[in-house]
Amino acid sequence: MKFMIVGSGGREHAIAETATRSGYEVYTASDARNPGLLAMSKELHVVDILDGAAVAKVAHNVQPDVIFIGSEESLFAGVSDTLRKEGFNVIGASQKTAEIEKSKGFMRKLMEKYGMHGRLRFKTFSNINEAIRYIDEYPGSVAIKPTRQAGGKGVKVIADIQAYLKEEKSHAKKRHVSDIVEQKLSKDLEDPILIEERVEGVEYTLQCFTDGTHIVPLKMVQDHPHAFVEDIGPETGGMGSIAGTGNVLPFLTKRDYDTSFDIVKKVVQAIKKETGEPYFGVLSGQFMLTEKWGPTVIEFYSRLGDPETVNVMPQLQNFDEIVNGMMNGNVANIDAKFEEKANVVKVVAPKGYPNERGMGKGHEVAIDFDKVAQSGSHIYFGSMYEENGTYYTGGSRALEVYASADTVEEASQKVEQAISHIKSDWKLFHRKDIGTKALMQKRQDQADLARDIFRYREARGLIGKTIDWIPGIGKIET
Repeated sequence: MKFMIVGSGGREHAIAETATRSGYEVYTASDARNPGLLAMSKELHVVDILDGAAVAKVAHNVQPDVIFIGSEESLFAGVSDTLRKEGFNVIGASQKTAEIEKSKGFMRKLMEKYGMHGRLRFKTFSNINEAIRYIDEYPGSVAIKPTRQAGGKGVKVIADIQAYLKEEKSHAKKRHVSDIVEQKLSKDLEDPILIEERVEGVEYTLQCFTDGTHIVPLKMVQDHPHAFVEDIGPETGGMGSIAGTGNVLPFLTKRDYDTSFDIVKKVVQAIKKETGEPYFGVLSGQFMLTEKWGPTVIEFYSRLGDPETVNVMPQLQNFDEIVNGMMNGNVANIDAKFEEKANVVKVVAPKGYPNERGMGKGHEVAIDFDKVAQSGSHIYFGSMYEENGTYYTGGSRALEVYASADTVEEASQKVEQAISHIKSDWKLFHRKDIGTKALMQKRQDQADLARDIFRYREARGLIGKTIDWIPGIGKIET
C-alpha cells in the first residue's frame, strides 16, 4: 500500500519510519529535502505544503492509498479539505476543526461554553489599550500569549509574587502585549492577544487518533519546552521529551490519564457540535497537572507533537491497524499497543535557536552513525538538509536523538552517549538534564504537591474555583 506524508521535520521522519516498518511504501510531499525523509521515501516531492492544489497534484501523481498530514500549518491552510475533495483518504483534521489548535481563543471559548473540566479563566483582545487596561485590573498572575498557534513563540508567563517588582512586571506585561501585535504573531485571527490565568504544575501530552466518534489514546509524553537546563530560557518548539514503560508517565497516575482522556473525548464531541463536522485525524492535549483542576488544559494540537511523535512511533506496534481503522472511518475497539520500554528524546539545536534562527543556519554537522547505533540510540532529522553527502543545519531544531531502556534514566544516558558522536564547528546545544534522576525527582515532587492540594480542594468542593483578594473590594470567588 502507498502511504503519503505531508511535512518535513523529525515528526514526519518518525512517522515515515514507522510506516515503512509496517509494510507501507512511503512517499513524501515536503517543503524541504529532509535527509531522514529522503532515506525513508520511495519518492520525495518538494512542494509548497500550504498549497492544497500543489499537494493534490503530487497526490494524483503518486496515487496513495492514504495521506497522513503531519504539519499543522498544512491543516490550517485547508490542505486536508482539498485532498478529500479530490477523492483521497486523508488522516488529518479539516481546516474548520483544526481551529482547536490554530486559535487558543476558540479552544478556551469552547471549553467555557461546555463547562469542561480543566479550563482556565481567560480573555482575548484585538485592542492593545483594552488588553493593557485588563492587565492593570487583573488581581493575579497571568500568561500572555498570541492567540494563534505560533510554535512556542510569543508566550510569556509573569508571576505577581514579589511586591517590590510590581511596577517592573506591569511594564513587562504591557510591552509583551505590544510585541504580540507588532510581530503579527496572530495576524490571521480577529483577536490576536490572549490573556489567561497563570497556573503551575507538571506539563504532559496525550496524543490520540480519532474518527470523530471513537478515540485511540497513545502513551503519555512529557515535553520540555524551555531552551536550557532547569527549565529556564525562552520557550521553544520542544527541546526533548520522555515517556515511561507503560501508558502513564512515572510521576502521574492512572486517574490523571483517565481524566485527561475524558477531556479529549468531550472536546471531540464539542467540536462537532460547534463546527458541524466530525473531528477526523489526530488530536493531542497539552495538559498541566495543577492544584486547581488536577489535569488542566494548556492547549490542543490538531496533529502529533514534535518531538512527542518520536516517543511514540518507534514503539507503536500496531500502526497499520490504526491506519486501516482510520481509512475505514472507524477505530472502535482498537487499542494502541506499545513496546514496554521507557524512552527519551533530546533535541540538538544550533546556537541562535530559537530567537536568531538565521544565525544557526548553514553550518556543517558530522554524525558517526555507527557509534550512535552502538549506544543504542537512533537519530531523526529535523531542520537539516544534505548537499553532496554533507549535512547542514536549517536554523531550527536540527536533530532528535532517541533511545529506549528499562528506565527513563537509562535511556537518557544512552542518548547522551549518542550526542557525543555529533560534531560541528558551530556551537550545538541540547538539554543534558532531560530524563536524569534529579529532574525526574523534581517532576515527582511537583506532581505530588499539585495532587495533594487538588485532593484537599476536591474534598471541600473547590475544584475549578478561584478565590482572589482585591484590596478595597475583598474576596472574589469565580
